[in-house]
Amino acid sequence: MTGMGNTKRSGRMMAVGLCAAALAALSVAPAHAHGASRHAPHWELKDSGTAARFRGLAAVDRDTAWLAGSGGTVLRTTDGGAHWRNVSPPGAGDLEFRDVQAFDARRAVVLAIGEGEASRVLRTEDGGATWTETFRNTDTKAFYDCLAFFDRRHGLAMSDPVDGRFRILSTSDGGRSWKVLPSAGMPDAQEGEAGFAAGGQCVVTSGPRDVWIATGGGAHARVLHSADRGLTWKAAGTPVPAGDPARGVFALAFRDRTHGIAVGGDYRADQASPMAAAVSGDGGRTWTPAAQPPPAYRSGVTWLPHSRSTALAVGPTGTDLTTDGGRTWRTVDPGSFDTVDCAPDLGCWASGEQGRVARLEP
Repeated sequence: MTGMGNTKRSGRMMAVGLCAAALAALSVAPAHAHGASRHAPHWELKDSGTAARFRGLAAVDRDTAWLAGSGGTVLRTTDGGAHWRNVSPPGAGDLEFRDVQAFDARRAVVLAIGEGEASRVLRTEDGGATWTETFRNTDTKAFYDCLAFFDRRHGLAMSDPVDGRFRILSTSDGGRSWKVLPSAGMPDAQEGEAGFAAGGQCVVTSGPRDVWIATGGGAHARVLHSADRGLTWKAAGTPVPAGDPARGVFALAFRDRTHGIAVGGDYRADQASPMAAAVSGDGGRTWTPAAQPPPAYRSGVTWLPHSRSTALAVGPTGTDLTTDGGRTWRTVDPGSFDTVDCAPDLGCWASGEQGRVARLEP
């Protein structure tokens, strides 16, 4: 690395440190910026101009983000959320988009969920001006939940179990074409086990080959890990409660191939969610419950870029912060969000119900 690179990296690390310290000092404050301190990071709501629920979110940078949600809605901003362009695929009004992966301001892939042909993948190369359907599920037993990419070419999508095993869809050309991977390397699913299409983070990657799947609904909430882009998998139990179709691990975040955070709980508003977070320091082989977990169900989680210890988790009842790698969490905002994502330039975004979208402001 050149001297200039070291200088830039030091600057990023200092910015992350200052941001983390300021976040840690926050008291619970409204999500709108007008009443929040201008000297501490806070969520600033942006007007999306729609009431769609956005469980799919991709942060490209502080200026550019993509949203995918109910009613076949896809929005894109390139000016930090000041304006949102409706770039929804024509005729997609009956589709439920639950995940989006964006490579830049022009190229993105969205996932529609549902049984049978309701599960689809669409891709754009011109900022959403036109879309191409690149996958349509024809197996009535499959239900796709999430997708994730290792790089601009290689990615995976995950379906609930088909014939007793989770099904994995793979692309090696940026989502232009897809193929179902062999199931021989996938362990058997538990009875009732499935993924949650709650915030686009039930499958996540780190580096060129490592990928993890979050599950619930079965007797145990598990995390499955593959180190070969989805060909073979190993399953590990977590302390997050399961044993019910509404409980389990809903979202994962790995800051590298070793350090991970799992969040979830019970998505029903009238049910408690004890032990709603867990951490792993060995690539997901073992999981330890958070000593002080979030107080309620959480459906999204992300590491602050370039940080070794700071992450955010979101859910219908608020945003929580950890500054010790997921061991303890503190609620810093009461606003409702379904998912959260951060770009390398510290552009962090959150989105959720009733068109809610916000950017983390310094």
